Amino acid sequence: MVNGLCGLIVAASNYPLYVHEPESPVPRGLRARLSLRPSIRPLANTTLTDTCSSLIVNGLHGRLAGPFDLGIEGGECVALSGPSGVGKSLLLRMIADLEPARGRVELDGVDRDRMPAPAFRRQVTYVAADAGWWADIVADHMAYPERARALLPELGLADALFEAPVATLSTGQRQRLALVRAISQHPRFLLLDEPTSALDPEATARVEALLARLREQGTGLLVVTHDAAQAVRIATRRLRVTPGGLEDETP
Repeated sequence: MVNGLCGLIVAASNYPLYVHEPESPVPRGLRARLSLRPSIRPLANTTLTDTCSSLIVNGLHGRLAGPFDLGIEGGECVALSGPSGVGKSLLLRMIADLEPARGRVELDGVDRDRMPAPAFRRQVTYVAADAGWWADIVADHMAYPERARALLPELGLADALFEAPVATLSTGQRQRLALVRAISQHPRFLLLDEPTSALDPEATARVEALLARLREQGTGLLVVTHDAAQAVRIATRRLRVTPGGLEDETP
């Protein structure tokens, strides 16, 4: 089903390319039923590599939602919309193996159940709208401090925030720092639950620019948003979540 579908890697960029090396973190403290596009048109100044990246969801369902069928390629952004309570966040959490569910999830052709859960979640990383913080200082949450620090200016965050107590952060700062924490792990796919819900227009624009850059580098994005205009700006495909599955809203 995914033959010939490869992630996009930027050949000429001001940013280093992502290399999915083995993780050794050292923190301080379809068509919407199997909806895969049949081909990828390279972006300007990009080349296709021989390394495919795909996330496939088949018949995934929980007690109150689904079944869901979905396919995402590296370098693609799929926006999820739908009314509150329909199961958008639940779908992301089921894909990330954070909620009980039946069905099948495959990363690059490998069944999720055959992978250690921490390894899968480093490659398919979920970021909640209000992410959890378990230590007092921001830096204690960062497995890759140098990578994380490098992302701060891109999101309009001061370097001093790296050593700040979490309790002193605003909601918007916490939301952006949670994104930094996830991106610094270099996942293949990001599952983002309303990543700009607490941000002003300027900060939202910075996040959207970063997501566009990640797409160009081959990261796949699945983004829940209630902002229809944002979905148009950032997404290559738009799907609506319903109690019985997904409906394609891509023009």
